[in-house]
Amino acid sequence: MIVFGTRPEIIKLAPLVRELGDAAYVVHTGQHYDPGMSRVFLRSCGIERVDLQLHVGGLPRAAQIGRAAEQIAEAVTRFEPRYVVVQGDTNATFAAALAANAAGVRLGHVEAGLRANDRRMPEEHNRVMVDHIADDLFAATEANRANLLAEGIDDERILVTGNPVVEAVRAQRAGAADADVLAELGLDPDGYVLATLHRQENVDTPENLLATLRAFTAIAASGWPVVFPVHPRTRAMLASLDATHLLDALIAEEPLPYERFLALAAHAALLVSDSGGIQEEATVIGRPVFVVRDSTERPEALGSFTRLVTPQELAPAASALLGAIGPALARLATLPSPFGDGHATARIAAHIRAAVSPRPEES
Repeated sequence: MIVFGTRPEIIKLAPLVRELGDAAYVVHTGQHYDPGMSRVFLRSCGIERVDLQLHVGGLPRAAQIGRAAEQIAEAVTRFEPRYVVVQGDTNATFAAALAANAAGVRLGHVEAGLRANDRRMPEEHNRVMVDHIADDLFAATEANRANLLAEGIDDERILVTGNPVVEAVRAQRAGAADADVLAELGLDPDGYVLATLHRQENVDTPENLLATLRAFTAIAASGWPVVFPVHPRTRAMLASLDATHLLDALIAEEPLPYERFLALAAHAALLVSDSGGIQEEATVIGRPVFVVRDSTERPEALGSFTRLVTPQELAPAASALLGAIGPALARLATLPSPFGDGHATARIAAHIRAAVSPRPEES
């Protein structure tokens, strides 16, 4: 049983859903429930079947985890899976891990071992707890494996696979026709900035949110159009602050289907985001990212593809990079992604198949 609840989980588990096919039940908790973040996104990632759709989105964190864990436990009883798969660090991930652990069903955690070493982040709590109750830990990198070993987790539970985001991006980019997407927005390749913002520390803190939006406005005023797909959480907070006028200077879009987002990302001179997934995706498409956060659980890309910036640093840092963007893009084009070779899903699927195959005494 493959369980997900948010857009990033869909991206990284979609290849596994396709690889396992009818051998896997698919459960969506509804943590992301906006159509652009869920239904449209499932379709753009090639997930044609959801066996159980839950509706826990919009609840406070504790209620969301509790409600989802209860309903996933009922699904485990109903479907009787021999294996449960979760990914990352969301509330859906933690809820499904609790349900599988309580039922005694073998649990695999895709993208195990990420650590920002920042306990203020709800995601950090989720990922640590899931790692410590999972049976199989699918670590993307050797650094992730080292994090797990340092916490006393048995090496026999860890398998370094690479990150499925590599094959997810490559599959979406194969044969992509991007010219129409850029033309619709009046953009030139390498001539604009693509930005996203959704994390609690940025969106729920008015000072950070307003400073970041003002930095976007300054970048746009300097002659670099800023495309900004607005997360529902971000739009709601701007409305509550009576600050939606800060979107006026930007190309403000609704959340984008994955293929459209990647088309824009692949030709942006600079990405600005607080997303972990975008830090990974950028290494596959060879684009620089300014990460609007104090810390990152993906240090493998720091100093090459990614850089941490504060909202206050963002505009001047962007100005400096964009002033010499040609050489920067040429350098990144020569670098491989630190997140794997594009075969993570095959490794994970092979391990799962071996784990659930009948033992001799069961034959």
